[in-house]
Amino acid sequence: MSTLSLDAEALYGELRRGVARLLRPADTETSALVGVWSGGAWLAERLHADLGLPGAPGVISSALHRDDYGSRGMHLTDATKLPFEIEGRHILLIDDVLYTGRTTRAVINELYDFGRPASVTLAVLVDRGGRELPIEPAFAAAKLALPAEQRLSLARDAAGRFTFALEGAA
Repeated sequence: MSTLSLDAEALYGELRRGVARLLRPADTETSALVGVWSGGAWLAERLHADLGLPGAPGVISSALHRDDYGSRGMHLTDATKLPFEIEGRHILLIDDVLYTGRTTRAVINELYDFGRPASVTLAVLVDRGGRELPIEPAFAAAKLALPAEQRLSLARDAAGRFTFALEGAA
């Protein structure tokens, strides 16, 4: 595993500004942040606090709707927690790294298990390309291309600061 020379904290600042623009100011009662387990959940939690939003952010898991759970297995820690009604709400879905789009598809399926949102908008820290499904973020703090065998993942330290790790062959 090696460290990528992307400044995750600077990208978080860009994401915060992008999310602030995407939030519906007139609809703060009907808008909600939902983070994709796990990196997206960390981001949503910090964004929620930094933007001074009411209530609590949601966390959503892709575990029950993945098309590859047979090979990946089921992760019991990936629990969906939505502390608000989904029906009619404008959902701002937050993720750390967008790649094929399959995780996003799975979490949207999970979201609809809880109700029909008025809208779902996706914002990501990094869009690494390589899409296999027609899913695009409304906002990405950074776009980069990586070989398919490499994996970019978000980490955070004890103080809650974000860093990136790069795994796989260069």
